[in-house]
Amino acid sequence: MKFIHLSDLHLGKRVNEFSMTEDQEYILEEILRIIRQEQPDGVLLAGDIYDKAVPSAEAVRLFDWFLTSLSETGTETFLISGNHDSPERLSFGSRLMERSGIHISRVYDGRTASVRLEDRWGAVQVYLLPFIKPSAVRGFFPEREILSYTDAVRTAVEEMAPDRTMRNILVAHQFVTGAARSESEEISVGGMDNVDASVFEPFDYVALGHIHGPQNIGSERVRYCGTPLKYSFSEAGQEKSVTVAELGKKGDLTVRTIPLIPRRDMKEIRGSYMELTARSFYEDRNREDYVHITLTDEEDIRDAAGKLRVIYPNLMRLDYDNLRTRSSGLVQAAEQVEQKTPLELFRELYRAQNNQDMTDEQEQLVKRLLEEIREEEA
Repeated sequence: MKFIHLSDLHLGKRVNEFSMTEDQEYILEEILRIIRQEQPDGVLLAGDIYDKAVPSAEAVRLFDWFLTSLSETGTETFLISGNHDSPERLSFGSRLMERSGIHISRVYDGRTASVRLEDRWGAVQVYLLPFIKPSAVRGFFPEREILSYTDAVRTAVEEMAPDRTMRNILVAHQFVTGAARSESEEISVGGMDNVDASVFEPFDYVALGHIHGPQNIGSERVRYCGTPLKYSFSEAGQEKSVTVAELGKKGDLTVRTIPLIPRRDMKEIRGSYMELTARSFYEDRNREDYVHITLTDEEDIRDAAGKLRVIYPNLMRLDYDNLRTRSSGLVQAAEQVEQKTPLELFRELYRAQNNQDMTDEQEQLVKRLLEEIREEEA
């Protein structure tokens, strides 16, 4: 049984104030072309369909077109809400859409929706687990100690009680310990949203969303397919793709990828102003690409951004790397801050003010407060 694994469409997203809607429509057309060519039994959409809980009308129209096109292929579609989605809004009309082969996770209520498929090797059960937090799961299982995200997901999986004699697939949207993040993802609160991969042991394939870089966790059985487009310059070197997972008999899994070529790539360019504006440098490039330019000139170029946009109309970001910026530490500091979690920044502040580290008890208190703030904001 063949599945196409997708996640993190982030429809309606803006990157450095550039709307990505046109690029998203283009890449969704490419994905539909691949689906028609591959003819899978199912498409697994692992959350973060939209970039915001209240998506724009433009984003909703785009997803409506994509879902309609998917249903017209005759392929079963399985989708869940991610941490950027509103589960209530995303699941609106889900019972009606079941008739068209569109299966949407319900708002988590202590149970997990599942759909049964059949092929020559028997049944495949597809479980749809939306993004969950410990506080949401705790309310349905007051008798259990649910303190961490691992506790929450383990409890949800135990409640599913998957039959291990048959093939089981889980579609989920969580941060699994060991995954490599990108700048365009939400920074975790001191790693508190980590989920241990051991909780997924009952499943033959786990289609994950949330992490933007394609990667396996431990083995190809637990996989992030990544975003279909690049949403930050930390992803500039990645090759985006769709993941194809094929299940044969129990224990037989084959995973491969199909590259996705965007309408506009996202690239980082470095050099002096004279080098980057020389025709010999740019004439063979796709000048419609989104670019981050780092100028190495020692003297600032007057209206550099305006002048460079004549050649690179989709210039998203402009920096300097020279003696002045290196000596002031501006470039290095910006990179370091982007990679630090709120807890790490709080640790540094506490150390600077008190000339000592926090105790374990103090750190646990800060973690709990940061998590409460995060849940309230969500």
